[in-house]
Amino acid sequence: MSRVQNAVIGSVRTVVGWLPERWLPGGSPDPLIGRHGEVGRQLGHLDGPLKVTGAARFAAEVPLEQLCHAALVHSPVARGRIATLDTRAAEAAPGVVLVLTHRTMPRLEPVPLISITNMTAVGNSALPILQDPEIRYNGQVVALVLAETPQQADFAASLIDISYDEAPARTRFEAAKPQARTPASILVERNEEAVGDAEAALRQSAFQVDAIYTTPGHNHAAIEPHAVTAAWTGDRLVLHDATQAIAPTAAALAKLFDIRREDVRVLSPFVGGGFGAKGFWDHHVLAVAAARLVRRPVRLVLSREAVFRMVGGRSPTEQRVALAAEAGGRFTALIHTGYSVMPPYGACPEQYTLGSRALYRAQNVRFGQKHLDLDVVPNTYMRAPGEAVGSFALESAVDELAHQMSMDPIELRLRNDPEVHPLSGIPFSQRALAEAYRQGAEAFGWAARNATPRTRREGEWLLGMGCATGSFPYVRMPAGAVRIRLTRDGRASVACSAQDMGMGTATVQSQHAADRLGLPLAAVSFEMGDSDLPPAPMAGGSGQTVSIVAAVAAAATKLTGELLRLAGNASPLAGLRAGEVRLQEGGLVSLADPARRDSFDAILSRAGREDITVTESAAAPLEMFKYAMQSQSANFCDLRVSAVTGEIRITRLLGVFDVGTILNPRTAASQLRGGMIMGLGMALSEEVLFDERSGRIMNAGLADYHIPAHLDIPEIDVRWTGIPDPRSPLGARGIGEIAITGVAAAIANAVFNATGTRLRDLPLTLDKLLEEEGA
Repeated sequence: MSRVQNAVIGSVRTVVGWLPERWLPGGSPDPLIGRHGEVGRQLGHLDGPLKVTGAARFAAEVPLEQLCHAALVHSPVARGRIATLDTRAAEAAPGVVLVLTHRTMPRLEPVPLISITNMTAVGNSALPILQDPEIRYNGQVVALVLAETPQQADFAASLIDISYDEAPARTRFEAAKPQARTPASILVERNEEAVGDAEAALRQSAFQVDAIYTTPGHNHAAIEPHAVTAAWTGDRLVLHDATQAIAPTAAALAKLFDIRREDVRVLSPFVGGGFGAKGFWDHHVLAVAAARLVRRPVRLVLSREAVFRMVGGRSPTEQRVALAAEAGGRFTALIHTGYSVMPPYGACPEQYTLGSRALYRAQNVRFGQKHLDLDVVPNTYMRAPGEAVGSFALESAVDELAHQMSMDPIELRLRNDPEVHPLSGIPFSQRALAEAYRQGAEAFGWAARNATPRTRREGEWLLGMGCATGSFPYVRMPAGAVRIRLTRDGRASVACSAQDMGMGTATVQSQHAADRLGLPLAAVSFEMGDSDLPPAPMAGGSGQTVSIVAAVAAAATKLTGELLRLAGNASPLAGLRAGEVRLQEGGLVSLADPARRDSFDAILSRAGREDITVTESAAAPLEMFKYAMQSQSANFCDLRVSAVTGEIRITRLLGVFDVGTILNPRTAASQLRGGMIMGLGMALSEEVLFDERSGRIMNAGLADYHIPAHLDIPEIDVRWTGIPDPRSPLGARGIGEIAITGVAAAIANAVFNATGTRLRDLPLTLDKLLEEEGA
């Protein structure tokens, strides 16, 4: 076991303690694996009717008495200091309640930075929030205006007179490279890893690719912009928030404002998309501080421009991937290094090399990343962080090498498919990439592909096919608990402070709880979105679902023991232990003799109770350290490119996913298609346009930041191997992010097959294609 894994296990011990392993990873698989019940059934979102009828209340829609509205003022310079500040006109404007600047903002400590070893820390930036006149990036908030209406707040904000003493700013990617930092670790992995001499093997190989691939910055652009509604009652705070980190946000606010954790309540029952951005940002602190000062509820809704300018997105990257192979196709060298932006006041690296470490075996390898320190809003995790852009570079290089060797790119990939983790030697918990490619190639008609570029044509359109592998790690958070309340009539309420950003958390967890408790779905309800409930981990890393599943399983085991204790000697189950019975059909049933059973009604009646409630935490996620746990996908693209204009039109996309048990095929297919659409957007259009002269984002809105529209979306076919992972609860792994990885590379590889032109810089716009073809 590596030094890093030991360190993480130590942090897990600190966070959750050594809990008894109620479900033994690596030992007995989850007994629900393979059982057919609610899990695996097609089911629409249970909260769908609330959303389509408008009954669902989001953070900016909660009605409160005496509500006032906030508007923000942003710095137009990237570095410097406020020289003059005149707020008198704004304060005198109609409806203004408060003007908040660094002169009037309460003194607060920086927000604790998000960390995998501290589940209560959630901050994305360590910069002070309105604490001094210093300017640290273009877009930084320099003032907040509160007024009776949003329109009055916006108008008054325009009246604030501010001038700046500008200072030289670090805004140029290329200029920052000589001073790049080499961090010791990337998340929980050691940053620089090497086996053998990869550079020497590269030079000596007959077949080699050594290229630079670049990806731009990306923004999350969720359908619901960030919003909070904050209200104080005495020293008790209630925050209605659009967040994917309910419990950590409550903990952070309690620490920041020096109040008891039980006096902070964060409510977030519905979130209109998050993708990694809806953590903890400046607007949380500003709204809560303003509400405390005026003793009135405050609503702060970020404009689309404000989201781009003060909420971090994905960092741009410059990646070197070098591959070498012997004549038979076995890799002799794999090098993946590069640069991305991560200021020291940020906490979220773009881990673009981590997927490459687990995907292929090679005799010699070298990995390493460097961070550039620029004066910009700190980047944050964006859906499939690292792996999304890293897979573009690696999988493009694999395709280049396959073409050079005149080998089918699927065959080259499978010849280097590892049996154990290539670096650690730890066995995979379950891996079926070859099966995913077999299914995908057959369904897609891969045999019809012509390996010679620019040979298939229909009029002006050049036709091409491409493929690429996707990879994303399994994550189960080392924290989380649920409460189960069971009534005599066989109804159960399961509760935890989980968050749903549209992926169907309540739906899938209700299905799982029904099977775990042996009840019909109609008898189960799932409460979430409230920090007063038992704490759930943040929704990130595609880990929330399986983390909550593990907690529900632990609570169900505890419930079984408590029911047996209450059943007493008069029960038909007297003398049996918890491991010898299971929850089924409204009661407890003996595993050895199903005729021996006792109903919930009878058990609770004998005990003189109407209900029973248990709260339990999940066991530490030790399976993550005993096994290499990765999801894989085989991605296929069929497209056409205009030989006249260079326009790219996607005809078909197919993804076959090896992700363990699919808990709900309907919601899973939606998640997977959505991920592939994000991959399509990354490939063809999405790009944050950053002005290196001023440090300003130039396309801070959906009019200029181009995400795929309906007419851009082709036929998308999603499938899965359906092979459970025996080392995880329910045999499941996360599916939210795996679908993005590999898609951009599959599209780029199809463009090469169609045109014979290799594009290594995202997005794949027609000007780049025409420029390369004309060169």
